[in-house]
Amino acid sequence: MPRNTKIVATLGPASSDRATLRRLLAAGVDVVRLNFSHGRHDDHRARIALLRELLPEFADRTIGFLADLQGPKIRVGKLAEGKTLLVPGQAYILDAACQLGDGERVGLDYPELVREVAAGDVLLLDDGRLVFDVEDVRGQEVRCRVRVGGMLSNNKGVNRQGGGLSAPALTAKDMDDIVVAAELGVDYVAVSFPKSGADIELARRLLRAAGSDARLIAKIERAEAIPALEEILDAADGIMVARGDLAVEVGDAAVPALQKRMIRLAREKNKLTITATQMMESMIASPVPTRAEVSDVANAVLDGSDAVMLSAETASGQFPVETVEAMARTCIEAEKSAEVRLDHEMLDRVFDRIDQSVAMAAIWTAHHLKVKAIAALTQSGATTLWMSRLNCGVPIYALTPELRTRYRLSLYRNVSPLSIVTEGKDRETLLLEAERLLLAKGVVQPGDLIALTVGEPIGQPGGSNTLKIVKVGAAVA
Repeated sequence: MPRNTKIVATLGPASSDRATLRRLLAAGVDVVRLNFSHGRHDDHRARIALLRELLPEFADRTIGFLADLQGPKIRVGKLAEGKTLLVPGQAYILDAACQLGDGERVGLDYPELVREVAAGDVLLLDDGRLVFDVEDVRGQEVRCRVRVGGMLSNNKGVNRQGGGLSAPALTAKDMDDIVVAAELGVDYVAVSFPKSGADIELARRLLRAAGSDARLIAKIERAEAIPALEEILDAADGIMVARGDLAVEVGDAAVPALQKRMIRLAREKNKLTITATQMMESMIASPVPTRAEVSDVANAVLDGSDAVMLSAETASGQFPVETVEAMARTCIEAEKSAEVRLDHEMLDRVFDRIDQSVAMAAIWTAHHLKVKAIAALTQSGATTLWMSRLNCGVPIYALTPELRTRYRLSLYRNVSPLSIVTEGKDRETLLLEAERLLLAKGVVQPGDLIALTVGEPIGQPGGSNTLKIVKVGAAVA
C-alpha cells in the first residue's frame, strides 16, 4: 500500500545538484518547494530544468512543484559587521533611516513600522529569539529596551506580539515572482501572510493574468488570519499551517490546538492542508531526528494533513536525503495506527452534487466491502479530492488523461495519480482499461474487488455519475 501522506521538500543550496536531487526523489519526495524568499529567479529556473531532466527516471511517480511567495516579511536591515550581540536591559533603536546597523541601531525594510507601533508594544525578532519592549517612537526611530537578548544578524524578521501589523499580503516582489512561477509551470503557489480572502483572490487574478492555472495555498501565519480562517479557506484551494511566524504572534502554546482546528476545518471544506515549520529541525545538523520531532510528524499525519513539509532540513541541511527517509518512515508508521471512523464522519454530510455523491458512495462501499482499491477516472480531480477528505482505509488511484490534473494530485492525501487515455473510448472500455492498469501496477490481483467511478459523457469535468464494483478477473490480466 502506498504512503498516504505526501512529503513536500524545499530545494536550496544543499539539494540543487543532480545527484542529490535524484536521491531526494528516490527517497519519496512528492512535491518540491521553490522558496522565493531566497535565491534569484535564475536559481529557481535552473532547479526546475534539472528536475524535469530527472523526471523520466521516475516515470511511475508524479512529482509536483510548489512556488512559495515571500510575502511582507518585516525584517531589520543589514549590520556593518553582519551581526551584533544584544544584552538584556540595553537600549536599541529600529531606525527606518539607518543604512547600515551597529550595536546601537539597525535599519528596517518596512519603514511603516514607525507608524504602527507605540510605547508598550512588544516586538519579537528572529522568530521570538530576541524580545524588545517599545519605549518610544520618534520620527523614523522605534526606541526599544532589550528584554531578551542574543545575537542579532542581518535581515532577521520582526513581529509584534499579538499581530496587527498592516503590511499587504502581496508585495511588488511577490507580483514579479507570480509571473516567474507561471513561466515555470508550477502546480501550486503559496501566498504568505494573507489576512483575508481578498488577499487570495488578488493572487489568483494575478496568477491567471500571467497564464497559470496553478492552485493557491494560503499560509496561515498571522494572528489576524485566525478569525478570518473560514473566509480564507473559501477563497483558497488549501492552507499551510505555517507554525513559525504564527507561534511568534499567538504564542507557542496556542499552536497545537490551532493546528488541529485548521486541519479539521479545511478537510470539512474539502480543502488541502500542509503542516510545516521545524518538523525535523534537528536534522539540519544530525543524521537522526529527535523523538519529539518524530512525534510531531506523526501527530500531523494523525490530524489528517495532506502533506508534511521540510524547509531548511532539505534546503540547507547536512542530511537532506536522510531527513526525507526519516519523514517517510514516520508517516508510514503513523498511518498504520490511524483510526477509520468513516461511519461517524459521514453522519452529518450533505451532498448537493451528483459527482460528490458518487465519490462518497465509493468510499463508503469500499470501506464496508473491504475492496482492494478505488479507481476514479477523473478529468479535474474533484472526485478524488472529495474521496481523500475522509479516511476509508482503502488506497485511491486517480486515472486522468489531463497532465495538469495528474501533477496537482501529487499533493492529495491517499491519492496515487496515474495517466490514462480516454479520447474515443466508451465507458466499459475505460473501466476495463482501469482494471488492467491496476493489475499491471501490481495494485490488485485476480479475484480482488475494486470500486470504479466514471462519468458520462466521457471527458467532461465534474461529470462522475457511475459507481461500479467489480471482481478482477483473469480475463483482464
